[in-house]
Amino acid sequence: MEYRYLGNSGFKISEITYGNWLTHGSQVENDIATQCVHAALEVGVTTFDTADVYANTKAEQVLGDALQGQRRESLEIFTKVYNPTGPKGPNDSGLSRKHIMESINGSLRRLGTDYVDLYQAHRFDYETPLEETMQAFADIVRQGKALYIGVSEWRADQIRAAHALSKEMGFQLISNQPQYNMLWRVIEAEVIPTSQELGVSQIVWSPIAQGVLTGKYKKGQPLPAGSRATDEAGGARAVQRYLSEDYLDAVAQLEPIANDMGLTMAQLAIAWVLSNDNVASALVGASRPEQIESNVQAAGVKLDSDVLKRIDEAIGHLAERDPAKTVSPETRPS
Repeated sequence: MEYRYLGNSGFKISEITYGNWLTHGSQVENDIATQCVHAALEVGVTTFDTADVYANTKAEQVLGDALQGQRRESLEIFTKVYNPTGPKGPNDSGLSRKHIMESINGSLRRLGTDYVDLYQAHRFDYETPLEETMQAFADIVRQGKALYIGVSEWRADQIRAAHALSKEMGFQLISNQPQYNMLWRVIEAEVIPTSQELGVSQIVWSPIAQGVLTGKYKKGQPLPAGSRATDEAGGARAVQRYLSEDYLDAVAQLEPIANDMGLTMAQLAIAWVLSNDNVASALVGASRPEQIESNVQAAGVKLDSDVLKRIDEAIGHLAERDPAKTVSPETRPS
């Protein structure tokens, strides 16, 4: 495993972050989830990402339980706030001071820790003044409940405004968590240049495009049983847009590139996002321990200019690059 600094800070995280959006508390049994977390630890993953909204708070509890007994100082634990939790009352969502302060306490209790390393605004709140949100984050940092602050799926102008306020209030905004992969490149136009200027890193989710870039979906063949595309409750809608013949033909052209590198197609896709200097880590989930054991091997892989050119020739013409679509319309809270 290799490690990278997160933003303009001295804080290092593993190149592969274990994320539990779709699995913990919903799709897999708790004992399997624990096995996946322990498999991640065994291969050098130290960074773990969750959110209060995942499985309506259950995912945080499962992750916290799975990490019990580990040396806290050797872990980097991330969670998020914004989306509705609990009974979904009028103050059970958003980035108001009330919701943030109550949410951090709930997250810490479920995770079984006194602090999180990174607390992230899961989406931008258009109904709450940004100053109120950032002041709440500043207070949480001063209380020692979070060491750093990040955002998720924010536009470039929103990141810039929040970064300016964080400096005024004496804390660091160091990260953004967007969707990013060979097929979804919208952050390259505005978010990444702005982030590079400000000292903000990306922690990217869906590096294998919800499984499409693994090559398991084949033109003219039935959808694999148990795959994301067959799970209406677990992200099938996000996959559907990539199942046309054009996409499947292009993805198939990645297989010989991966073979030449001695990589699986998933490893190639993860290495591709990590080839971007502004990306600090790729979020990878798992429903079986062997998945994380395989995908983590993308850490440290270097793709030279010839390989990157071959990838663009195969699939670049289909990539979504419109910065107006910073938040993917068909996807979830990241």
